[in-house]
Amino acid sequence: MFSQKLSHLLADLPVDILSEVKETTITGVSSDSRQVIPGCLFVAVRGSNFDGHRYIAEAVKKGAAAVVGMAADITLEVPYIQVSDTRRALPYLAAAFNDHPGRMLCMIGVTGTDGKTTTTNLIFHILKAAGLKAGMISTVNAVIGDQVLDTGFHVTTPEAVDVQRYLAMMVEAGITHAVLETTSHGWAQHRVDGCEFDVAVITNITHEHLDEHGSLENYREAKARLFQSLVETKAKVLGNPRVAILNRDDASYSYLQQVCAELPGLRVLDYGMLSDGGVRASQVVYERKGVSFNILQKGVEIPIRSHLVGAYNISNIMAAYAATAGALGIEPQAAQEGIASITGIPGRMEAIDMGQDFLAYVDFAHTPNALQRTLETARQMTSGNVIVTFGAAGLRDREKRRMMAACAVELADMAVFTAEDPRSESLENILQEMVRGAVSAGGVEGKTFWQVADRGEAIRKAIGLAQSGDIVLACGKGHEQSMCFGMVEYAWDDRVAMRAALGEMLGVEGPEMPYLPTARDGND
Repeated sequence: MFSQKLSHLLADLPVDILSEVKETTITGVSSDSRQVIPGCLFVAVRGSNFDGHRYIAEAVKKGAAAVVGMAADITLEVPYIQVSDTRRALPYLAAAFNDHPGRMLCMIGVTGTDGKTTTTNLIFHILKAAGLKAGMISTVNAVIGDQVLDTGFHVTTPEAVDVQRYLAMMVEAGITHAVLETTSHGWAQHRVDGCEFDVAVITNITHEHLDEHGSLENYREAKARLFQSLVETKAKVLGNPRVAILNRDDASYSYLQQVCAELPGLRVLDYGMLSDGGVRASQVVYERKGVSFNILQKGVEIPIRSHLVGAYNISNIMAAYAATAGALGIEPQAAQEGIASITGIPGRMEAIDMGQDFLAYVDFAHTPNALQRTLETARQMTSGNVIVTFGAAGLRDREKRRMMAACAVELADMAVFTAEDPRSESLENILQEMVRGAVSAGGVEGKTFWQVADRGEAIRKAIGLAQSGDIVLACGKGHEQSMCFGMVEYAWDDRVAMRAALGEMLGVEGPEMPYLPTARDGND
């Protein structure tokens, strides 16, 4: 069994060690007492809804060889190390246990409100087209050699221990380049600290997660931590590019440009569609099944053909091109091949075709900006009606409920509001907030919008409204595999639900509609 000395794990901690350290051997690191096995180092982390210190006794009983915590005057039969901040310490302990895998990899981090998963996938495929051994950790999955690992039910950066474990697996598999999608939650909760990033990419910063961060300024600062982390990266055998990739078209550009200007040794590249970015697009042609355009960089024109649709994907493609051809010197031909090789991203404008005479797509758009861009893209794809169904998550940013409903009324012809992870909030209240937003934008219930609590019924409703040549969109869930009601995660996939509803309408064989507690028989 692989093991490390406790002193080795504590050597590079960026937090104060406030107690004596007694040497012992560690065979794993965990912040979840349920996952502790004999020999583990248990790290007691305090969160907004829990306190890991309450589970120290359980961890020791299960065989923890040592405990790291913040509380003083704790006496245990195993070594206890008091530190000033266990949340900040955890990723470095996990990195040290795995011999700092990020130092053996060229690390590319991608952050932003929308487009992170697509951009991460684009970079990954470009690296592979260039003949490099690449790995990827996204909010959909982790790709390590021939292994594809699920990274969770709901969108988030994996926990710090998992991130470092995935990176260690990449090193073991002989991978040299890793692409990691990072969320604002991931940065705020220090899940990706200690990853040793070399290239940092921003897609955009728009209205999202203000419930978590309190303000747009705090949200923006969380995103900026990716760029600030570039100067903390230790020297690597592979070199230290230290390149920041900024979106010149986004409102975050000036702020991030100033952040990067104050960081020593950083090179900044930018991209943009609407301005004279270092990487920019020209001769754009939008099609139903993709886009084509030229990338302009340093006076050179590179023709690009992609199966991805919409203007927002042109922006994502340019970000990926800047991160690879621009930052790492990858040949433009490899970038062309990598971009063209992607036929789609799970849950991102994913076409659902059961033989119907209208278009149907599932998309992850769950922010006001993403919904706007998805609806604008849908409008470009059809001369018929644009019909959309979506909801708004409970215990999350309430302002976007009104904003997204208003957006739908303004940009779609018909909208169906429904459930989307209500959690412990009243679904009826969430829907009423959406209704108020729709009415404020001129929507008329029963004519331009409807509210249907059960998501399966809402998808059936949207499909029932469609005529030949229309486009139907189910937004907000994308690739996700569950829906949360109260504290329970119910198995749910919009793609399965869309196929079920289409099969019913067409009278052809299809999957069964997944069950949710809002289904009519669930109200008996």
